[in-house]
Amino acid sequence: MPKQTTKKSTKTKATAVSKRRASVASDRYDGVFALKLALYLVLGTMWIKITDGQVVTVPLPIGLIFGMLFTAHEHFRIDRKIEYAVLMIAALVGFFAPFGLYITL
Repeated sequence: MPKQTTKKSTKTKATAVSKRRASVASDRYDGVFALKLALYLVLGTMWIKITDGQVVTVPLPIGLIFGMLFTAHEHFRIDRKIEYAVLMIAALVGFFAPFGLYITL
């Protein structure tokens, strides 16, 4: 009785390689996305607050403006809605926080 030989499929090897490549690419995009969210968080909290030294204060959301422009014109548009939401929340926190650029006239 002759021995039957089974041919191993090369499809399984190719599938395993493509899964590894997809995993590496996914990890790279996750890192880019996390870095972009951190950038938007810091950028959104930047305010210029102009005062006359007494009571009148004019806050300008300069970080929010630059963040919106950057989000609208960026090359890698991963998820724009999440980026806008992070910018808005950061701007709200930055408005009430006691930091930013204060200019006294």
